[in-house]
Amino acid sequence: MLDRLNTRSKQKYVSPVDRAIIYTGLGEKNKAFQWLEKGYEDRSLTAWSIKVEPVFDPLRSDPRFQDLLRRMNLQP
Repeated sequence: MLDRLNTRSKQKYVSPVDRAIIYTGLGEKNKAFQWLEKGYEDRSLTAWSIKVEPVFDPLRSDPRFQDLLRRMNLQP
């Protein structure tokens, strides 16, 4: 999947959040957070989904996740 995204990103935009989803699934939290930060910086339109997307459940207990939600004004 990462290879596909890398190939596709040479031709059109690929959301950093899509990459974060893959890295989260692989258990690579640091890389997932790198891509979530990139999505935040780019103001990715799909970044809001991190609050409700179940795929990010493994990241929710990490203080970096809560900080990102706070910066995005997505906390309850």
